[in-house]
Amino acid sequence: MRYIKWFEDVNISDIPLVGGKNASLGEMISSLSSKGVLIPSGFALTAEAYREHLRYNNLEKPIRELLEKLDKNNLKAFAKIGSKIRKMIYEAFLPVEIEEDIKLAYQQMEGRYGENCDVAVRSSATAEDLPEASFAGQQETYLNIRGSAEIVDSCKKDFASLFTDRAISYRMDHGFDHMEVALSVGVQKMVRSDLASAGVIFTLDTESGFKDVVFLTSSYGYGENVVKGSVDPDEFYVHKETLKKGFKPLLKKRVGSKKIKLIASKNSKHPTKDVKVPTKEQILFSISDDEVLELAKQALIIEEHYSQKKGKWSPMDIEWGKDGIDGKLYILQARPETVHSLNKNHAIIEEFSMSRETRSKAKVIVEGKGVGQKIASGKTRVIKSASQMHEFKEGEILVTDMTDPDWEPIMKRAAGIVTNRGGRTCHAAIVSRELGVPAIVGTAYGTDVIKNGAGVTIDCSSGDVGFVYDGILPFEKKEIEVGNIPKLNVKVMMNVGNPNEAFSFAQIPNDGVGLARLEFIINSSIQIHPMALVKPEKVTDKKDRELIAELTAGYEDKEQYFIDKLAQEAGTIAAAFYPKPVVIRLSDFKSNEYRQLIAGHYFEPVEDNPMIGFRGASRYYHEKYKDAFVLECKAMKKMREEMGLTNVKIMIPFVRTIDEGKKVIEVMCEHGLKQGENDLKIIMMCEVPSNVILIDKFSKIFDGFSIGSNDLTQLTLAVDRDSEIIAPIFDERNEAVVIMLKYAIEGAHEAGKPIGICGQAPSDYPEIAKMLLKAGIDSMSLNPDTVMKTMRLLAEKGEKGVGGFANSSRQKLTEHPE
Repeated sequence: MRYIKWFEDVNISDIPLVGGKNASLGEMISSLSSKGVLIPSGFALTAEAYREHLRYNNLEKPIRELLEKLDKNNLKAFAKIGSKIRKMIYEAFLPVEIEEDIKLAYQQMEGRYGENCDVAVRSSATAEDLPEASFAGQQETYLNIRGSAEIVDSCKKDFASLFTDRAISYRMDHGFDHMEVALSVGVQKMVRSDLASAGVIFTLDTESGFKDVVFLTSSYGYGENVVKGSVDPDEFYVHKETLKKGFKPLLKKRVGSKKIKLIASKNSKHPTKDVKVPTKEQILFSISDDEVLELAKQALIIEEHYSQKKGKWSPMDIEWGKDGIDGKLYILQARPETVHSLNKNHAIIEEFSMSRETRSKAKVIVEGKGVGQKIASGKTRVIKSASQMHEFKEGEILVTDMTDPDWEPIMKRAAGIVTNRGGRTCHAAIVSRELGVPAIVGTAYGTDVIKNGAGVTIDCSSGDVGFVYDGILPFEKKEIEVGNIPKLNVKVMMNVGNPNEAFSFAQIPNDGVGLARLEFIINSSIQIHPMALVKPEKVTDKKDRELIAELTAGYEDKEQYFIDKLAQEAGTIAAAFYPKPVVIRLSDFKSNEYRQLIAGHYFEPVEDNPMIGFRGASRYYHEKYKDAFVLECKAMKKMREEMGLTNVKIMIPFVRTIDEGKKVIEVMCEHGLKQGENDLKIIMMCEVPSNVILIDKFSKIFDGFSIGSNDLTQLTLAVDRDSEIIAPIFDERNEAVVIMLKYAIEGAHEAGKPIGICGQAPSDYPEIAKMLLKAGIDSMSLNPDTVMKTMRLLAEKGEKGVGGFANSSRQKLTEHPE
């Protein structure tokens, strides 16, 4: 069989012979099968067969003549030329020797897998999957093909697909000679994922390029719907470093809608078909947590292999499928990731932002999954059919149901992209990242509610949810240089509240996270008052019950929903900065804020001044909330022990008295969070004047302190920071507040305990940052957008910290408490 190579007989050096996809399959089968990576076998029809097909039919000259007439600005003529070339190649007579080789190879596959075994017929270009060019999706794939005649026909279709419109356009953009690129065809045993699930894996975060996670998507049926964007798949993140150590670090997970699935059909002309997924299955995850972790392990093996081969980190884009017959997980193909790995300017981080005032006044037309972490504006072009593509103009916002590779010529001219369908690994998402334009995918009904020709702004800057705003709105773009970091005698940490932004923030120079607020996660991700999960019988309203049932779908144990969700979301922040310290503050909602959660009004008192009411530590041991606090403890225990995120330190807010501090630590110990065990550190927020005055006594209970300047200012000046009337009095630079800050630093150091600050003051006021540095504070936790600015400011002044505050006036205060 002159034109056939079995996957077992090729490796990555054979790209000129069998193309990138087939060479990679052979490389993995020969090198990684012994390490537990399962790859379905098959054979490659070599690139020489394609060349012989053109030579035999004298097609090279007429193809070149047609290509010389191409004009990318004339989309209709462009499409006609591509169609004519494909027809010439497909309708030409396939040389007998090539046809016989294909049939004989398939007979041997039948001997191995059974008569009439189903196969996937995939294209594999000789310039494909090179580090400098991703040809993924440029040619065709045919699934569930059975019988030698159908395979021969599919191979001819694949040959022709080398000249799809998107493939021609892509080669033109990247300077490839059309006639120098050849096509091999892979014939691979089908994995029956139509009876189970399939999806895509990236060994980095596709949005930020953060390299310490595995990102996995999954949906029911064959994975083509995930790749194309026909479905909204389930999403999972797994932390690499703790996975390697044997832990189970499943981070964020999100259930997708998965309304349809692609399955095998008995119709030979249409071998696959889409069917509806039952509603009860849509709300469940299409793959188990253990299977996610197993696939992540296989992805790491693949990434490590290619990284060693290339001598540098090589993130991978992997397709996988679960066989519904044998229940095993298979890797179907793997290629280099080509967006973030080729970003050579890692010293610059682009940051897009919109003012709070602008965002609050903006009208949201539709929302979906944000891709690209950018903002763009322009006039919309709503295209509901490929026949309308010629209407698209440079700089418009493309709005459509979904894209496929044929849409790439106009996607390259778009300022932004909005689709009804798709997830973060769909075609529209991948191409938008390559092009550097923001996209919002999976809006469900964007083409129905966005008017053609309207001015809109698409905002993907928050990392997870993307918004389409009505009108052309003002926004700001900053370029943050991360090089030439000044050295200071203080740790510079960050305040991080949103797990969706953690991977991006982690790439800014930092010494860890000084404040991660659990209440943000509870409000945005969990949404349910925890006591409603502990005592569901108290919730009598039908609407509340329905909302709780919807959010906790798939969980028989509703308390476990809270524990898992909290651990996963907070764990995302901890994993992003691992192994640097991450200080997680336990929930500090006020009672009025807790009432806003689903079913919150059943469990919360109505207080006249909740700012100094039932909040912080006082809740944790109180009979009205203790059972809910236990859920927080279990979530923190899961993060540290099951997920392996031992870089987490736990911070207790609003501790009014010494006795209160002791009670909280006792409750934590009762539920698996024993101070000092597995290096667990328990930090106290220093934000009540009693904390400063008695800091020597609090030092005997806690392992360190973090100043909360907002509450310390409020309580020192007796200013309710929720009151607009007296808002001008609230000022962290007030002399009394500054003295309290200095007393706290000196007192902690006298007791031999570290102290930092996580309040707003040093982010807002450079003079406060300089004062704290002089006073010898151990760490400053700043808002991410002020980190580089504050570091450079302090370095320019030459104020690198003196280690301790010289004035000992605090001693006078503590020696004479009366």
